[in-house]
Amino acid sequence: MATIESKLVEMLTVPVEALGFKLWGIEYIQAGRHSILRVFIDHENGINIEDCAAASRQVSAVMDVEDPISTEYTLEVSSPGVDRPLFTAEQYAAYKGEDAKIQLTMPVAGSRNLKGVINSVDGQMLTITVDGKDLIVALDNIRKGSIIAKF
Repeated sequence: MATIESKLVEMLTVPVEALGFKLWGIEYIQAGRHSILRVFIDHENGINIEDCAAASRQVSAVMDVEDPISTEYTLEVSSPGVDRPLFTAEQYAAYKGEDAKIQLTMPVAGSRNLKGVINSVDGQMLTITVDGKDLIVALDNIRKGSIIAKF
């Protein structure tokens, strides 16, 4: 996870949890004046628009005071959804047996994009089965990972 995202997770976890939600994860996409800060919140009973609005107000207040991002950005607060992004070892482990897609920073088995079944997590290493072969990927090498929704 990038440094700014780690700092934001640290900064926003307590305020989001104070509202009764879990901070699922954070994505910060830098693009000059069009940067986006995505904050994903979750709750055992699901998330609705009012929950997102409340969390957005809370996150905005913290961001205004702490000012960790000096450039302009758009704040988006949402639930992780059915094709939820995965950020931590615990989240990958919780979805063992599920189909996932993963974008890597450095290629594994000649590819930066993997689709397969989450097999296991051991410390900071993920085993994913792709086309019948188990591949071991360092979580630090994952740029972006998410569950593939089944309908």
